[in-house]
Order: sequence, then C-alpha cells, then structure tokens
Amino acid sequence: MNELLVRQVPTQSRREHVVEILREAITSGQLPPGHRLIEVELAKQLGTSRAPLREALRQLEQEGLTRSYPYRGSEVLGVSQEEVEHVLVPIRITLERFAFVKALPRLNGDDLAELQRLVTVMETAAREGATEELADADIAFHELVIVRSDQTHCLQMWRTIQPRVRAYFRRDAPAHDDPMAVPRQHQELLDALVAGREPDLLRVVEQHIHTHLDAPRLDGPDDQQNPPDAR
Repeated sequence: MNELLVRQVPTQSRREHVVEILREAITSGQLPPGHRLIEVELAKQLGTSRAPLREALRQLEQEGLTRSYPYRGSEVLGVSQEEVEHVLVPIRITLERFAFVKALPRLNGDDLAELQRLVTVMETAAREGATEELADADIAFHELVIVRSDQTHCLQMWRTIQPRVRAYFRRDAPAHDDPMAVPRQHQELLDALVAGREPDLLRVVEQHIHTHLDAPRLDGPDDQQNPPDAR
C-alpha cells in the first residue's frame, strides 16, 4: 500500500476532503493506475471513518478516476491514449471553441492579468521541471476562460472531464521535448483572446488542443484499464 504523504482529514466536510486528497494523489501519479484502494488502510492513513471514504470513492468513480469491483474494492484507473484521442480531445475541442468565443466579451482586465500570471507560472514551472505545477496552471488557465464564458452547461461538462484531463496533462508533462512549448502555446491563446478576432481564436484553440495528439508520452496506448482478473 502506497503511503499518502498528506494531512489527516479534518472533522468538517470529511467526504470533500477525502475526495480532494485522493484525487490529488491519483492525478499526480502518487497512486498509479492499477493500484488497489483498500478501505481499511486508507481510512487509517487519512484518520477518518469508512463511511465518508466510501462516499468519496463513489464520487471518484463518477469522475472516472477509479473503478469498483464486487468483493475486490476499488482500483485507480489510468488514462489511455485512445481515450485522449477519441474522447477527451474531441470533447474539449467542441466545448472550448464554443466557450472561448463566448468568453471574449466577458473577459475583463483582471481576468487577462490572471491569465498572464498563469502563463508566467507555466514558464517558471517549465524551467524548473516542476511538472505538477505546470499541469495545474494549464488546467487553471482553461477553467478560468470556461467560467468567464458564463455557459453553465459548458462548465458542468468541463468539470466532469477535468479530473481526467488533469491526469493526462500530468502524465504527459515530463515527456515533452521542450517544456517551454506549453507556456508558449498558452501565450498564443491569450494573445488571441486579447486580439478578439473570433476566426483566429477558434483556429488557435483547436490547434492547441490537438497538440496533445502529437506530443510524446511516457506510456503506450495500452494503459492499465482492464479489471484485475484480466491482467
């Protein structure tokens, strides 16, 4: 059992805290694909009872980060390149092309300044090889624009896929030949938002999301997605 290097769970909002801790451990790779999540051991490590832990595991299963098996407990799921190419990237292209255009008239000076700050965070993280910070700033950039689009259903869809998007961002970040490409791409997105020309913005958004199809990655197409008895 991997030891989670985390604080124990506070009394209030135990389920939410357990979800947050386990989600972070999964998307960061601390709990790798295929890892068995044993309730008794997790509850002891997190300093909580099994009831909020079960609720948290159900939520993580809904987010696509774990899978439960009868009489076997839960297991961490990986993100296959096939899923990235055929599910997550197409959904992101449709969702973000629409949301970025809707956000154009709603982004104010503070929003643009925050987006620029996130690009700077990415630059620093890329130079220092801080792949987790790089992936987190990447996610925050996209989420800010989607929030500012004021499209409730877009935000709901984004937050449904966001945990798995974060997982593949973090998975692939160490494999980039040029980590500085990530902040450069986001600077191009920001420049397109500032310029405000819809056709150019749509083109840049689609090109940006498609880069994940061509980028090198650490694993092959067959991630650990099968049930335990099939491996």
